[in-house]
Amino acid sequence: MTYSSLSMSQSPLARGQRFASRNQNAVDFRRGNGKLGPISNTVILIILACLLGLLYLTQVTKTDAYGYTIDKLQTQQSELKHQNEDLVLASAQMQSLDRVQASAQATALAPTAPSGTVR
Repeated sequence: MTYSSLSMSQSPLARGQRFASRNQNAVDFRRGNGKLGPISNTVILIILACLLGLLYLTQVTKTDAYGYTIDKLQTQQSELKHQNEDLVLASAQMQSLDRVQASAQATALAPTAPSGTVR
């Protein structure tokens, strides 16, 4: 082994020295294994499934809340339609009495006075 390959293969900390000597790197860079184990993969999948479930539940509850609002508005709309129909009918009845009193036939009638009481 040559001197250059010997000095490159061992870092100062790997040779048992407490401190790095002058002009020596104190950090040993190693490539780590970037793979996850089966337990880590399972935990990550469970967390993702829980997050998707929470997202689904929030969307469903929003839809239900909008459904209640829509149902309330539809009920109010039907009540207002019935009220409008009642008002149209009352208006027609009131207008018909005015029309009858103002008609030519009603003005041509003779007024009557009560003749007395029947015993």
